[in-house]
Amino acid sequence: MIKIYKGDCRTVMANLQEQSVNCCVTSPPYFGLRDYGNDAQIGLEQTPEDYVAALVDVFRGVRRVLRDDGTVWLNLGDSYVGTGHKGDYTDPKYKGRNGQKIEVNNKVKGLKSKDLIGIPWRVAFALQEDGWYLRQDIIWSKPNPMPESVKDRCTKAHEYIFLLSKSPRYYFDNEAIKEQSKTEPVLRDKMGEGYQANYPNGDRFSMGERVWGSELKNKRSVWTVSPKPFSEAHFAVYPPELIEPCILAGCPEGGTILDPFGGSGTTAVVADRLGRNSILTELNEDYIEIARNRIETDGGMFVDLEVS
Repeated sequence: MIKIYKGDCRTVMANLQEQSVNCCVTSPPYFGLRDYGNDAQIGLEQTPEDYVAALVDVFRGVRRVLRDDGTVWLNLGDSYVGTGHKGDYTDPKYKGRNGQKIEVNNKVKGLKSKDLIGIPWRVAFALQEDGWYLRQDIIWSKPNPMPESVKDRCTKAHEYIFLLSKSPRYYFDNEAIKEQSKTEPVLRDKMGEGYQANYPNGDRFSMGERVWGSELKNKRSVWTVSPKPFSEAHFAVYPPELIEPCILAGCPEGGTILDPFGGSGTTAVVADRLGRNSILTELNEDYIEIARNRIETDGGMFVDLEVS
């Protein structure tokens, strides 16, 4: 079952049943980068502090509808303070790289022109302070990042995914996302890889039972996934391969995934493929229509989709 609600996610979530979703997988609008054409949108706040406060408010709503053993997988990119050297910012043609709102991003109290703002960590620490457990920072490594003409720093080729939880113990299917080991299974000691001790005479012996190692290994915290273009109007789309592990590890089959910033519907598409339900909220009617068409095309004639 896939449900898409039109409206501000804070308002929509206030009407959802408490503790009704297993997991939240989402990518909010990045600070100062794009105008999504709605006065209630998040991302065009005048200061990073206002942006962070807005997201903290959103995730208070998420926390109410999330089960006590639920998790949040939050994808965020960073922003730079603009230089302010590109003419009349009231002219619509000046939107900066990827639609960046230079007139907003150039006014950041306490930061200098060209400073990296550190938005992902500001948000992560604010959520931690608000009661969330900040469990991990995952690096999304991009083999084919967007080209940049900069000559005084490296081209940006990564973003963050933060794993957060309501409780110190939570649902996490580690087995579902294990990776193939690059080496052959080896005979190892059950008490630890290669754990040995010494006799006084210099001989060595192994402690514990000898067992064969697995062909699989725990998933690492750097995920290499190539960004993929999307032909429709919504150009800020994370690739399905990026969030598959989030859904597999964070939600049991038949459970429900929440995405407060539904966009083009990637979260719903992947959740449906993996046998999970999903709830999306979205402000922009055009994106809702894109998501509807995409979900119906991907899921076929029997997809269970409701838009309200």
